[in-house]
Amino acid sequence: MPPQARSPLKHDHEADSTRLMLNAIEADDRVTQRGLAAELGIALGLTNIYLKRCISKGLVKVRKAPARRYVYYLTAKGFSEKARLTARFMTRSLSFFRHAREDCSDLFLAGKAKGYQRVAFVGAGDLCEIAILAALDNGLEVTVIFDEATNRRGLAGTPVVRSLTELAEVDAVVITDIRDPQAHYDRMVARFGPERVLVPSVLRLSRRKPTVVARDLGVKTP
Repeated sequence: MPPQARSPLKHDHEADSTRLMLNAIEADDRVTQRGLAAELGIALGLTNIYLKRCISKGLVKVRKAPARRYVYYLTAKGFSEKARLTARFMTRSLSFFRHAREDCSDLFLAGKAKGYQRVAFVGAGDLCEIAILAALDNGLEVTVIFDEATNRRGLAGTPVVRSLTELAEVDAVVITDIRDPQAHYDRMVARFGPERVLVPSVLRLSRRKPTVVARDLGVKTP
């Protein structure tokens, strides 16, 4: 199977992180990398990668300040890129919302035809919020949202949990994570089986099981 292409949603997430970083630096040129990480809601190491990328592209400049601090500021190119990313974000957000909601509605109609009534979502984020609206429109009960990487306790009135045992009393799980949806899909299929794992088509996941090498036997298994 050819290597998996980078998800468009992941690419959009990187663009949005860059947009938010440029906004934060414009608002406060004395912001620290730790402050940027908190603003973006991502790890400090990933913030450092995005910041270095912005500097290498000529969007941000940095200079030393007293007390071993650094001051970041936008270049003319940075202001132009911020405006471009903001316009793109607004257009994409409206388009994505319509597409994702229709996609989730079709998915949930198919799930109801199989008798699914109680579902859990895997991944708390923008797609999850849209999916909750679509689920309510179609009369499904969203019991919990599973997300090990967030500090949220709830989203749109639905509790957020970090233990897989909380997913025991559901008919199906729905992948709504956009950070690493393929890994979550594979993990949920291993636990619940492919029939009980629903995937919005906007995530463009591969449902083919990867080839596993049986090392002890020296043969390939499907």
